[in-house]
Amino acid sequence: MTTPGDAIRFDHVDYSVGGIHILKNITGSIPERKITTIVGPSGAGKTTLFKLCNGLQSPDSGEIFIKDRDITRYEPVELRRNVGIALQKATMIKGTVKQNMGLPLKLQGKELEEDRANDLLKTVGLAEVSLQKKAKDLSGGQQQKLSIARTLVNRPDILLLDEITSSLDSVSRQDIEELIEKINNQYGTTILWITHNLQQALSIGNYTWVMMDGELIETGESSFLRNPQNDRVKQFVRGEIE
Repeated sequence: MTTPGDAIRFDHVDYSVGGIHILKNITGSIPERKITTIVGPSGAGKTTLFKLCNGLQSPDSGEIFIKDRDITRYEPVELRRNVGIALQKATMIKGTVKQNMGLPLKLQGKELEEDRANDLLKTVGLAEVSLQKKAKDLSGGQQQKLSIARTLVNRPDILLLDEITSSLDSVSRQDIEELIEKINNQYGTTILWITHNLQQALSIGNYTWVMMDGELIETGESSFLRNPQNDRVKQFVRGEIE
């Protein structure tokens, strides 16, 4: 069995907006084929880190490597095929389930085949949903599953998840958690998941990053959250820092 390498590597990455330092000297690696959760208070820079990973923004300094290749050497379309992203709000375009799912291919001038679309619905647990159903008529949990299916259309090696269960009820949240674990196990997809739910980070993550004030404070196997070494992380885990 091969040893996983690095799916993403950050080397002294800094990023600022309007003179405000958002990310400060981020250095660390995300292992391939594992689930890494990212936790930290609001304003820690977690979402900005994601935007750097799929080229929506570029660092002021430092380097980012996707599978040992400098991110600047990827064409934007190629990068976003390799690095998919699903957001907290599963934005749906006006139209059917199939039209929403096929959007990534439409942007490439291609068409999503019906068999492939049905296979993806089955993968994300929406086998009972008609491709011709209006996407906006789906429940919140169903829309989030459809958003993930849409992200999987490009068969990304890396999947970025930004608070995708924060607005869902407990049943829908558990469904999504099981789906992400299934995607990771069946396809070997590298998962990077921002969550405010520490219990979720513990139960889902193989590894966890704790970010605070734009800095990477502590990393390791997710179990370290039960007994962190850093004093600020201890305060955060106890709920003293939000």
